[in-house]
Amino acid sequence: MFQPGLVSITFRRRTPAQIVRLAARAGLCAIEWGGDVHVPHGDHETARTVRALTGRAQLEVVAYGSYYRVGHSQSEGLAFTDVLRTAVELGAPVVRVWAGNRNGEDADAQYRRTIIEESRRLCELAAREGVLVAYEFHRGTLTNSAASARELLEAVRHPQLRTLWQPPVGASTAEAAQGLRLLLPWLSHLHVFQWNETQRRPLAEGRAAWREYLAIAGSSGRPCPALLEFVRDDDVAALFEDAATLRSWTVN
Repeated sequence: MFQPGLVSITFRRRTPAQIVRLAARAGLCAIEWGGDVHVPHGDHETARTVRALTGRAQLEVVAYGSYYRVGHSQSEGLAFTDVLRTAVELGAPVVRVWAGNRNGEDADAQYRRTIIEESRRLCELAAREGVLVAYEFHRGTLTNSAASARELLEAVRHPQLRTLWQPPVGASTAEAAQGLRLLLPWLSHLHVFQWNETQRRPLAEGRAAWREYLAIAGSSGRPCPALLEFVRDDDVAALFEDAATLRSWTVN
């Protein structure tokens, strides 16, 4: 059901080969590769190399974490076709995009229409390659809240569209869980971390909350990567500790 894994940007300063070794040593089985450092947008040779590295370690590429911003990147010189081709060369079944650069409550109807229309265009392009498109679930975009994200997903209404999910920093467990339930029909994968308001904490401290989130995500009956992100102090020992915790929750 769950694939415990790693978001590569957790260790931006390490090479793809180092990240593959760390993930394997930690007993993880999946990686979301980032498009800013490890597999740059449009660098197809690197994408093929990283795909091979990942496969040789018997790890699975589960997503390409691009920094394509719907409504903005195309006009700023980053073509989605380049991002998509990179994802295909990487062997990623899902490409992450960002839903604009405004919070839902700050977006007028015209801005929202722009994001909706371009999202449909991206989904049509991705469908030709058999790739899904997933929104990052993040403040500063139209998916800054579960309600706004669901409104956007329903408006785009494309079978190729999904969303990531992570607990909003500062939200109560009940609030976060309610939001996850709202987005469950479109859930692609989870970004897993434990923060208080200002600090990264051991994942084990979030046991009760994450058990609830995983139960909700698992209720869909679909496979769902659960990917570690933001370990304490960017420390390898913290990765191994959090990976052991995550595996204890997700591996039967």
